[in-house]
Amino acid sequence: MFVSLCLNTQIYVELTGVKQEDIVAVPTPISSLDLWSLLLQRHPRLSVLQDQVVLAVRQHYVAIGDQVVTLGDGDEVAVVPPLSGG
Repeated sequence: MFVSLCLNTQIYVELTGVKQEDIVAVPTPISSLDLWSLLLQRHPRLSVLQDQVVLAVRQHYVAIGDQVVTLGDGDEVAVVPPLSGG
């Protein structure tokens, strides 16, 4: 199984050096906190953003915490910056 990680803002690209990558070994189901920890193992510099981001799994927002997500082959996980409305 592979999961596609999408880092869609410039600051993430600067911190990780990649815009998108495929991650092959992702256990599922997995808590959103464990998924974030897996991303931090690959890209430790993302840790400075931990309190400012949410994850999006299949285009649905997932807070970093105890929520369990089930990933399928080819699912996209995005690191989403803080949102504001207006």
